[in-house]
Amino acid sequence: MRLLLDTHALLWWLTSDPTLSGAASAAIADEGNAVYVSAATAWEISIKRAIGKLESPGDLEAQVKWHRFDPLPIALRHALAAGGLPHHHEDPFDRMLVAQAMAEGLTIATRDPRIPLYGVPTLAA
Repeated sequence: MRLLLDTHALLWWLTSDPTLSGAASAAIADEGNAVYVSAATAWEISIKRAIGKLESPGDLEAQVKWHRFDPLPIALRHALAAGGLPHHHEDPFDRMLVAQAMAEGLTIATRDPRIPLYGVPTLAA
């Protein structure tokens, strides 16, 4: 499986939060799966952290490397695809994750009920 972590799934994994589903935990831990973290997720975390809306590890890049997750940069084709998506979701970070998942053939680990409206594969986080 090629898995893209939504922001909450990443943070739950990094903090060993039991809120993360067993299925998502198992998929993330499975060394046979490729697990991706989008630059959009890092951007969202850093913005929300800076305005005091979110607590997160201050060493996010190191954590991503330590957990052997693959960073997923934002390409122009991702940005253009995100802009062309139907407006099921107004959050630009989530729209980017959907566009990246569609373009890269990824399954999104998420609890967001609007993400599946795009027809992208999801795994309940």
